Amino acid sequence: MDIWTSLSNINWAQIAFLTWQHIYLVGIAVGLAILIGVPLGILMTRFPWLAGPLQGAATVVLTIPAIAIFGLLLPIYSIFGQGLGPLPAVTAVFLYSLLPILRNTYLALASIEPGIREAGSGIGMSFWQRLRMVELPIAVPVILAGVRTAVVMNIGVMTIAATIGAGGLGVLILTSISRSDTGALVVGAVLVSLLAIVADLLLQRLQRILTPRGLRTR
Repeated sequence: MDIWTSLSNINWAQIAFLTWQHIYLVGIAVGLAILIGVPLGILMTRFPWLAGPLQGAATVVLTIPAIAIFGLLLPIYSIFGQGLGPLPAVTAVFLYSLLPILRNTYLALASIEPGIREAGSGIGMSFWQRLRMVELPIAVPVILAGVRTAVVMNIGVMTIAATIGAGGLGVLILTSISRSDTGALVVGAVLVSLLAIVADLLLQRLQRILTPRGLRTR
């Protein structure tokens, strides 16, 4: 199909829906990874012996190709009648998001100068007060760098998840390939790329805003 004819026949309302669906699915998966990865990273600083096993397990998951992860998850979710659809896709993206968030949380907190912790304890702060008021504000920029990595990487992974019926912009790309619809294929590829770029820029801006003024680089 001629690309210009193809572009003139595109259903933009459907593309808007698929774009929103893509953002929603990635947002849920990365949000869950933040809710679990950050506390685990904090736990690793309290109990350093956990760092090796937890980071090792997360690293192993990250080395497995996305399509293989989907293949492993499908039989498990099929038992509960959820073999195809967004659930295994969100689970896979959650697993892929966990390592950068977990690792950055641990490294950010572990690299804080001992004197800073001692100063907090010296004025009577409990562990949780020191964590909330001193350590996390210092660590947030590095944690957000991990979130940025997870989001940008998994916008692409969620595109592949269309092969198991997850939805999102991958549906547009796969359908376009099967129909030899060049225009829709280009639109889908450009939108996925733009999503990754815009997400990275927004999170980079948020990272700068949340960085304590004294730690900002010019």
